[in-house]
Amino acid sequence: MSLLLYTLLPPTLFLGLVPAADGLSGLLNAPVISFVARLIISWTALFLCALYGVFASLALRLAGDGGLSQWTVAKAFKWTMKAGIGVEFVVHDSVGGLQRRPAVFVGNHQTELDVCMLGAVFPRYCSVTAKSSLKWVPVLGWFMALSETVFINRTSRTSALAAFSSAAQTMHSHKQSVFIFPEGTRSYASTPMLLPFKKGAFHLAVQAQVPIVPIVVANYSEVLDTRRRVFRSGRIPVKVLKPVETKGLGKEDVDALVERVRSAMLEELVVLTQKARKEGVALSESDARGMMGKTKSTGSDLGMTS
Repeated sequence: MSLLLYTLLPPTLFLGLVPAADGLSGLLNAPVISFVARLIISWTALFLCALYGVFASLALRLAGDGGLSQWTVAKAFKWTMKAGIGVEFVVHDSVGGLQRRPAVFVGNHQTELDVCMLGAVFPRYCSVTAKSSLKWVPVLGWFMALSETVFINRTSRTSALAAFSSAAQTMHSHKQSVFIFPEGTRSYASTPMLLPFKKGAFHLAVQAQVPIVPIVVANYSEVLDTRRRVFRSGRIPVKVLKPVETKGLGKEDVDALVERVRSAMLEELVVLTQKARKEGVALSESDARGMMGKTKSTGSDLGMTS
């Protein structure tokens, strides 16, 4: 699988393009050039990985292992983005939360770059939830439909509950985990903050009686801030928190569960962001050039072995 992944999507696909844009940006004192270059490369990488995902999902389904579809495509996107634009999410999982299966993984949602974050944290046999309208997006929607994405109709509570009920059954029958952004939308925050949490992820975890694994990503507005037209290379820390068990809990416990998890994530988000900014999230040009093109990282670096 790794050989197929690197054959179809070599991590060196965009090498040279961003350094050239960064050089021109510095020469003309126009940071927007780097912003646009990285944006174009990111969307191109997403399209190519989604296209790869269509064929990978079909092949894995025929092989009876469709649950690996989103994992393999997430890894392809992770390496392509690291090589192409010099962005890497570095995962610290000292509690072994990513090894729990099945589980409901929840994370804070900042920008479109969170898709790259999923490439770093995604364990095997995990799928995302997404708004139902994405199903009709060419290539990306095809891949998501083939790879067991849980589509949620946000305008219909009945349809949403039915989707979660089906997901709970799949979690038990196939030991398939689910990743959900409980904020429901991107915050685009420049400070470490969380939007109010929606309860769907927590109802799903309680219904399936599986643990909730909180995942916190440091605020990375120094790497990407669409409002300021800033897009730089950088290493962004991610921390996996201790799993929260739901066995024995019922619907009446969901509100307290939401507050407990959100409070723990917000506290860690503040600490993690402060540490990241002190150490420097965005990379210098020389560090960024050294990082881009590297296609290997050890399990100890990432706190995981997938």
